[in-house]
Amino acid sequence: MTLTEKILARASGKPWVRPGDNVWVNVDVLMTHDVCGPGTIGVFKREFGQNAKVWDRKKVVIIPDHYIFTADGMCNRNVDILRDFVNEQGIEYFYDIIDDPKGQWKFDTVKGDFTRQFGKHYSGVCHSTLAQRGHNRPGEVLFGTDSHTCQSGAFNQFATGIGNTDAGFIMGTGKLLIKVPETMRFFLEGELPKGVSGKDVILHLIGEIGFDGATYRAMQFEGPGVGSLSMDDRMTITNMAIEAGGKNGIFTCDQKTLDYVNARVAENGTKSTFEPVEPDADQQLFYDKAFDLSKLEPTVACHPDPGQRKLAKELGHIALDRAYIGSCTGGKTSDFLAFAEVVKGKTVKIDTFGVPSTTLVLDELKATKWEGKSVWNILVDAGVRMTENPGCAACLGGPVDTFGRVNKAGIKCISATNRNFPGRMGHKESQVFLASPYTVAASALTGKITDPREFIC
Repeated sequence: MTLTEKILARASGKPWVRPGDNVWVNVDVLMTHDVCGPGTIGVFKREFGQNAKVWDRKKVVIIPDHYIFTADGMCNRNVDILRDFVNEQGIEYFYDIIDDPKGQWKFDTVKGDFTRQFGKHYSGVCHSTLAQRGHNRPGEVLFGTDSHTCQSGAFNQFATGIGNTDAGFIMGTGKLLIKVPETMRFFLEGELPKGVSGKDVILHLIGEIGFDGATYRAMQFEGPGVGSLSMDDRMTITNMAIEAGGKNGIFTCDQKTLDYVNARVAENGTKSTFEPVEPDADQQLFYDKAFDLSKLEPTVACHPDPGQRKLAKELGHIALDRAYIGSCTGGKTSDFLAFAEVVKGKTVKIDTFGVPSTTLVLDELKATKWEGKSVWNILVDAGVRMTENPGCAACLGGPVDTFGRVNKAGIKCISATNRNFPGRMGHKESQVFLASPYTVAASALTGKITDPREFIC
């Protein structure tokens, strides 16, 4: 069996499963956030009763992160709905924006976007929070009401996005009926050259198979090249499995995986037992192809979808209006360090926005110093508009006052985020080009799409 088949077989209590089988799986973690959480709660109460209790209050993780830092009162209300439900249910893992469990959230427009507006429990983007706060464990099943839940597959677990109805059913039962997907193997060899990152890997692979080339299939990443990838790179790769239509993305487990997971569960006091899976030698694959990481170059996904693959060096004729770094895909500490490596001592030429994915990233950027100056200040001095409020922000557009949102037609934005369909980051007549933090940084300096190797190699 493949990695996905082994996890689903175990979770369904079966000795083996095959693609196309429909199986009831026991769920280890259910995640929801402020956009889908209220709807999920509504389904749960409608189907199981107003006084029903969730199946396991330690397995539901609620993370406000999407439409948080906005003056939109309906968005603010969504966070309050989550808080009321958490208090009612006694849910253990709730990363609230405010400290008062009986309070109400309201974005302070006087403080604005740049100044911190969150309490001690807030974390930021849900997928990054799951990893940092010890909710990702090898061999487990994780569902989330967000399409990029597949990011958690970096940790050798089955993780995929679901809708509110399925999530409401899981809340009441701890189970879900799922069809076992076929598996596509991407066998990775070699090591990434300087200036190339995990974002370039996944953009290359999506360009290879198309933005629907993995529809309802597991994208399995293995091979000797996996060991050279950081956990952050692996998260970036699995995060965008959905951009190829994938049901999930999943990596084999190695010492890097175990070191990361063990450190996070110990730090946060979350469940510490887990059982990784390995693929069988005779696994049956729908697709199987080897890729040499050392041959990859800085890559860009052009408007209007993630499958429009081009090399950055071929796109110097495209002038840009904006650059953006942030999100679960491109807002990790390592992403900002890569960006800072390019812009240090220079000044960006176009409007450039930076949004840390989590409070931990925010703290690390302010604490990490290069030649006596914090990375945060290096970015600010380069002209990057950095917000102290971590979250999804403009990655998915949001209300018109969302930090970094593209509100005008015709704007061309290069972004370290994960999706570029028309209207994704705001105005439906804007254009978004997806790239690595290195490439976004280089392009911000020149005002046109630029190969970052011009600056760092």
